[in-house]
Amino acid sequence: MPRTDARGGPQTRARISDVATQLFLERGFDGVTVAEVAREAGVSSVTVFKHFPRKEDLLLDRTDDAVEVLRSAVRDRSTDVLTSLQQATVRLLDEEHALSGVKDGSVPFYRTVAASPALIARSREIAAELQQVLTEELDRDPDFDGDPELLAAFFIAGYTAVLVETARRVTAGDADVAADHRARLDRLFDGLRNGVG
Repeated sequence: MPRTDARGGPQTRARISDVATQLFLERGFDGVTVAEVAREAGVSSVTVFKHFPRKEDLLLDRTDDAVEVLRSAVRDRSTDVLTSLQQATVRLLDEEHALSGVKDGSVPFYRTVAASPALIARSREIAAELQQVLTEELDRDPDFDGDPELLAAFFIAGYTAVLVETARRVTAGDADVAADHRARLDRLFDGLRNGVG
């Protein structure tokens, strides 16, 4: 059983993720087995699966970060929900966080995901999971009087569209991707506030 103290559990998880990412980027997602990841990370396959229930999650390992961003945007806000979500997405962009799509060195990651139907499918599942998280947070919020399911669906779909276009442009080597990403975020939130018609 992996250690779960502050020193062992997170370090083991990070080592497994780093090793898996390197192998997937070098050889493609389908060209690497969980057993190979475990061997390279110096752990058992059982330990890998205790930290990452699915092989796809070894590469798509930012779900917890995304959940925290959404929860914080709803729970810790001092303004309306849309403004808080917009501030959160702009902060990700300004920090060049992996969830923004503009992090340096992302091209191999994008190419690996695009080449794997399993990773694409898991990305869609994660989006659905995040939509459910946001719906539940909005539903619990006494200060939100809108439709939780619609807002969550529109926001997650819109942000996904922004990320996919950013990934396409980054992979193509386009200049000034961050400015385009910011402009698309502005259009997304303008549409959420005022309608997309």
